[in-house]
Amino acid sequence: MAEPVLRLEDVGLTLRGNAGPVEILKGISLTVTGAETVGLVGPSGSGKSSLLMLMGGLERATSGRVQVQGQDLGGMDEDRLARFRRGRMGVVFQSFHLIPTMTALENVALPMEIDGIPDAFGRAAEELAAVGLAGRAGHYPAQLSGGEQQRVALARAAAPRPAILLADEPTGNLDSANGAAIMDLIFGLRDRHGATLFLVTHAPELAARCDRIIRLADGRVAADERRGQPA
Repeated sequence: MAEPVLRLEDVGLTLRGNAGPVEILKGISLTVTGAETVGLVGPSGSGKSSLLMLMGGLERATSGRVQVQGQDLGGMDEDRLARFRRGRMGVVFQSFHLIPTMTALENVALPMEIDGIPDAFGRAAEELAAVGLAGRAGHYPAQLSGGEQQRVALARAAAPRPAILLADEPTGNLDSANGAAIMDLIFGLRDRHGATLFLVTHAPELAARCDRIIRLADGRVAADERRGQPA
């Protein structure tokens, strides 16, 4: 049997606050297979974004084990984690995190150039065309609308052909029309590249398009539903 893309075993996350330690995640156990589309939903403060950060190795679990493609993230230092993420994971945040002094094309190509991916600019141009921005490749972020900037961020995340795409409220800063367009693009990228997709979202219509919905409440998994059937 193929190794799961992601496995969390009794994972906990505790952060230090001014009033003392705060438990963010409590005993999370999940297994996710390749090419699944998973929506992470729940009220604000339930731990959705923190769980996504643990999956991406951007936050370290306080307890338990996080495995991605059979590799234990807890045993890696920051340098190894960064190398492991390259080409394997794409991340899209609610804020676009584009470099303001670089064009759309340069923003998409730069991470691939750093990773030594051949023809980084050619692949960047291809990905910008796929999100409908072929004619805006030479524009800087300040010259782009919010929806266009999120498209650039999507292209940047997808261009290295990652096995895992993590998206944290990708439509949160957009109006309904742009949000709907970004939703279509996200699922289109999944279909083109066959990536496993994790979405943190408050949008019911976005979660409803996922193969699986994981509902968090108070740092725990309250429900795990696959295509409308509780797991």
